[in-house]
Amino acid sequence: QVQLVESGGGLVHIGDSLRLSCVASGPSFSSYAMGWFRQAPGLEREFVGTITWSGTNTYYTDSVKGRFTISRDNAKNTVYLQMSSLKPEDTGIYYCAAGAYASTAVEYSYWGQGTQVNVSS
Repeated sequence: QVQLVESGGGLVHIGDSLRLSCVASGPSFSSYAMGWFRQAPGLEREFVGTITWSGTNTYYTDSVKGRFTISRDNAKNTVYLQMSSLKPEDTGIYYCAAGAYASTAVEYSYWGQGTQVNVSS
């Protein structure tokens, strides 16, 4: 069982940067790919990006490519989502998840509770 806790959300302005963290507890964190998803009010949860267990490979949805970067520190059981050039459409609850290196939510077995990001104009 892996437990995930996100932090780092908040209210920012257009063009600002923000770094989210996700700390894992439980065994075998380093054996899982880690994904980030987000959910805006009234919309479905959507894939943001994912990173392999080793951190060697990452994959992002088109809308965040070049602006968001996922990294991980397996020694600290932590995965990060560095967000820059934030836009109002980036607003939502951001979730980290542990599972397979994939872009669909069903491939992830463990989820955090989410952290809210609000991008204001």
